[in-house]
Amino acid sequence: MFRRSLLLTGLLTQAAAAHAEGSFAQWLDRFRGQARGEGIGPTGMAALSGLRANARVIELDRRQAESTMTWDAYRARTVSETRIRNGRQALSDNAATFQAVAERYRVAPRYIAAIWGMETAYGYVRGDFSVVESLATLAWEGRRAAYFRAELLAALRILDRGYIEPARLKGSWAGAMGQPQFMPSNVLNLAVDFDGDGRRDIWDSRADVFASIANYLEKRGNWHGGEGWGYQVDRNGAAPSDSFRSHRPVADWRRAGVRLFDGRQLPDAPPAALITAGSDAFLVSHNHAAFRSYNNSLFYALSCGLLGDAIG
Repeated sequence: MFRRSLLLTGLLTQAAAAHAEGSFAQWLDRFRGQARGEGIGPTGMAALSGLRANARVIELDRRQAESTMTWDAYRARTVSETRIRNGRQALSDNAATFQAVAERYRVAPRYIAAIWGMETAYGYVRGDFSVVESLATLAWEGRRAAYFRAELLAALRILDRGYIEPARLKGSWAGAMGQPQFMPSNVLNLAVDFDGDGRRDIWDSRADVFASIANYLEKRGNWHGGEGWGYQVDRNGAAPSDSFRSHRPVADWRRAGVRLFDGRQLPDAPPAALITAGSDAFLVSHNHAAFRSYNNSLFYALSCGLLGDAIG
């Protein structure tokens, strides 16, 4: 515990030393003036009171799972039997709502559920960091200061608009919130009031949660309705594509010797790129890139597809 305390203290010391704007308190005082100039109202301004830089947020920002885990370990954790079983139950329990959302957005329920499961274990693990404190820490700390400053302003606007009470505005260490773990700007721009109650409620309304995920994939990811994302293959020595966007006709991959992982011939499917993760190989089509618009991680996008196929 003492060693960890020293580590966290050191992270804050390093951040402060590297930051040209000085201490967190000085930065926050300047930001308050900027926030007023940006039109932030009393509720949002009140949320800036009593903030302190959070050393744990800085530590986690520098040690993300997708960067430190192997593919095999990441896949075992994210596409686990427990998550598959719970996903199937979630699909069953919410079948009518999933179907209504799928008809509107043309995103299959299993893939909406997969993102829901990946982000918050189907709504049960949402994070308990103060969103405002986390974003303020990251906006001050400097690695992506402009991005997190904009997200902090968006979070304050969410409070001003009454989407959620200030005490409940909690989420991940990076400021993502609600059951789909939207960043604040995405709540403002892409969240959906699907149940028609006048609020974009990604915290408590499953209809709004599912529709917001689907709307994100459609608008931000340009989701291709009626298509899958890809499948695991045996590449038989075929060279991987230059990128996950370098799609070739499936017939080309057949001629190169690529087969399904179980040895069967490749099915007719949209053009795809051949990519690898660890010792695994996959042919991925356009909707793999849509998953990556949600989280630009190879491991994350592959797990979304694999989980969706397993539960659906």
